[in-house]
Amino acid sequence: MYLHTQKKLLIPMIVIAFILHLSFSHSAHALTFGAHVQKKSSLQALTMPENSPRFIYDSGLTFEYPDAVRGIYVTGHSAGGERFSQLLNLTDSTDLNAMVIDIKDDHGNLTYRPEEDSPFYDISHQYIKNPKEMLKTLEEKKVYPIARVVVFKDSTLANQKPEWSFKDNGEVWKNGRGESFVNPFVKDVWDYNVQIAIEAAKMGFQEIQFDYVRFPEGFEKRDSSLEYTYGDYTDVNQDNVQKRVTAVTDFVKYAREKLEPYDVDVSVDIFGYTATLPEAPGIGQNFSMISENVDVISSMIYPSHWTSYFGVAKPDLEPYKIISEYAKLENQKLEELGDAAPVSRPWLQDFTASYLGSGNYQKYGAAEVEAQIKALKDNGINEYLLWNASNRYSEGVNYTP
Repeated sequence: MYLHTQKKLLIPMIVIAFILHLSFSHSAHALTFGAHVQKKSSLQALTMPENSPRFIYDSGLTFEYPDAVRGIYVTGHSAGGERFSQLLNLTDSTDLNAMVIDIKDDHGNLTYRPEEDSPFYDISHQYIKNPKEMLKTLEEKKVYPIARVVVFKDSTLANQKPEWSFKDNGEVWKNGRGESFVNPFVKDVWDYNVQIAIEAAKMGFQEIQFDYVRFPEGFEKRDSSLEYTYGDYTDVNQDNVQKRVTAVTDFVKYAREKLEPYDVDVSVDIFGYTATLPEAPGIGQNFSMISENVDVISSMIYPSHWTSYFGVAKPDLEPYKIISEYAKLENQKLEELGDAAPVSRPWLQDFTASYLGSGNYQKYGAAEVEAQIKALKDNGINEYLLWNASNRYSEGVNYTP
């Protein structure tokens, strides 16, 4: 993991341009991404001394890594609207110290307007009117900023570039919620998302959190019926399950390498149940393989999302027990990775899952949130993130019980 307190080095502008520049071009029908990866310029032919310093991009903002990240999820609407001040009051008045802010949302859109010549301008919305000013405010308030980038769930890109998606009878495939995914086997999709992440890092975000780093749920039931390319994985000597695992893991490793010059940590959201399996057969997530390629692993372990795991018949009613049992299992998995193990920072539940039906859920408030936090702490895990889709968090919570 990078040292968060390291002094950032000043870089001559020509070196910045050389190291950081990625080129994009418009074609007659769509944007083309990623071609620059294979090109070499005369500048790239220059050799640097082996003992030369590692060049680091400097955004001009300074954030200290907290004693332990205790964060909340913030949508683009909230970050750019009236609720932002309320959320800042929450971090000011409690031990919360971080925000995970949507930069590329669940639909595939940017939550802020880049420059008009940006290849991402047409997918942007001005929810966050001035992200740089927002980050300066977070700097003043000592709130650690994390940029959430939703990767492979992307209806916008899937419809713009159907050949990068999954098709059903020639049409872009949609799941039961009307959402489309782009194909993790397509490396142009990797570059598309990595460039968005780089722009967030250049703004001053200290961490890039990739979400939906996976194939669609239940893909093992559709892998032979949907139309899609295997790309560079066509001739890989693996079955379809392992090909999906390899592609997802390769993306994570690639993204981390490309983000290294920007001195940001890389985190990935992952289904909690993947820690209970060698790998999730449909979605391509292998807990250990992803974990050893990130700085932070954020398992989504909301009690409401479990079924009868760990001998808990109704997990939503027993938040302490379900989180504690999961934490024990995750600790074992991460211990096996040794020095390659990332920081564990799970997602916890601060919402009421009434959709589970009477008798299977309870109203979540301070007591239920604290029970989850305490379960992590009792198992040596001090970092966490709280999820509430509407960003309305429970009152009166002791965030460091």
